[in-house]
Amino acid sequence: MRFLGHSTVRMELAGRVVLTDPVLTSGIGPLRRVGPLPAPDDHADVDLVLISHLHGDHLHLPSLRRLSRSARVVVPRGAGSWLRARGIARVEELAPGEHLEDGDLRVTGVPAAHSGHRWGPRSTRGPQAQAMGHLLASPDVRVYAAGDTDLFPGMAALAGQPLDVALLPVWGWGPTLGPGHLDPARAAAAVELLRPRVAVPVHWGTLAPAGLARAPGRPGARMRRRLVEPPREFAASVVAAGGTTRVAVTEPGASVVLPAAAPDSEMS
Repeated sequence: MRFLGHSTVRMELAGRVVLTDPVLTSGIGPLRRVGPLPAPDDHADVDLVLISHLHGDHLHLPSLRRLSRSARVVVPRGAGSWLRARGIARVEELAPGEHLEDGDLRVTGVPAAHSGHRWGPRSTRGPQAQAMGHLLASPDVRVYAAGDTDLFPGMAALAGQPLDVALLPVWGWGPTLGPGHLDPARAAAAVELLRPRVAVPVHWGTLAPAGLARAPGRPGARMRRRLVEPPREFAASVVAAGGTTRVAVTEPGASVVLPAAAPDSEMS
């Protein structure tokens, strides 16, 4: 498993290479990447792409166009035709409660508490589809990729079968957070509901408004803190709450070091 930045995680499960919400470029509109760019080897062999919602920092067309045309791109139900019209060849749709299979890998759509509109919660024009997360299950490993979400009713039910890994957002790309996100404390509350063996904080440390991270004074200082502190605040909150979940704080661009699992678990 490799955290490529923001919500982009590369996983190898059941003989498949999976990429979540790929952002592979140096910027998105007014946002600039402050961490390392993913290497071509990080995405050249992707089999399955999981898109959690339509916002431009999760469904990023220039990044999708860098992937192999043979990759299955799975989007929230209702967004398929919009994406096909923009040149993405192999698009499939999924909704919360629905499943798809790729070999021995099973992906289940789950709810998320987040705007599903392409242009954000205040817009009524353009494409819209329900935001969602994903449960990935191989014969030996279960992973929850939350996408963007706040706490929602039914989150605890995702722990009905034990979770090996939860990929949980702990911040965003700016000095403040809008609605429909987890901050470090609320992400720690999600851990108490989900009870995964390992929690990996994502959606942090990767993007910032152009120039803000280098700006002088309090605005720049606040942005710089928000680029490094959220996963550590999250880890501290998880430890303070007790429980058995381990937190794998991973810098953007680095491999996730997972604590030892059962001998037959298969993940990289």
